[in-house]
Amino acid sequence: MKRLVIVGAGEFAEIAFQYFSHDSDYEVAAFSVDAEFIKTPELEGLPIVAYGELMDRYPPADYDIFVAIPSTQLNRLRTRFYNDAKQKGYRFATYVSSRAFVWRNAKIGENTFIFENNVIQPFVTVGNNCVLWSGNHVGHRTVINDNVFVTSHVVISGYCNIGESSFLGVNATINDHITIGPRCVIGSGALIAKDTDPDKIYATMPARAVPGKSSQDTET
Repeated sequence: MKRLVIVGAGEFAEIAFQYFSHDSDYEVAAFSVDAEFIKTPELEGLPIVAYGELMDRYPPADYDIFVAIPSTQLNRLRTRFYNDAKQKGYRFATYVSSRAFVWRNAKIGENTFIFENNVIQPFVTVGNNCVLWSGNHVGHRTVINDNVFVTSHVVISGYCNIGESSFLGVNATINDHITIGPRCVIGSGALIAKDTDPDKIYATMPARAVPGKSSQDTET
């Protein structure tokens, strides 16, 4: 089995440990965080190592890394550790649940975590350092750029482009051919029907009736 160090010691790190241990060919050897955040010496019976000592104790030649930090600071904290570990020469684990549907020509980047019940359709690209929590739909030819966090039950339609370091809240819906600008926050339940500007927050809007009757024929 391949040996793995999980960077992080919070809830996501513990969850990642469960998935890597029981649904991958990795064996988790240790956890690692900055020294000032070490509260206990162990987690899940494994050592928690100061990040500054990681290269000496778990060198890149022998261990892969997974950075299990959630969307803290709009993904910036996870991205900082990812970039630093990459500079140190570590290889990164990617986890794709055995209960996810990922079409054979989809491209999945490194240090990306895809939970169960995700549907990833043909010609999709998911970048590096992304998290797709459970139950999302990613439509054909969509591109999810680096450092994105997608929560649960998000519908991303076909031909979308999700900007780097964005956050998509629970039950958000992204219509076809939509571009989400970099570093956007899409609120829970939001319906995005137009392209978004970078660095903005988009929250759900109250539903409004539109002209016509629901019984009228619509084009498919």
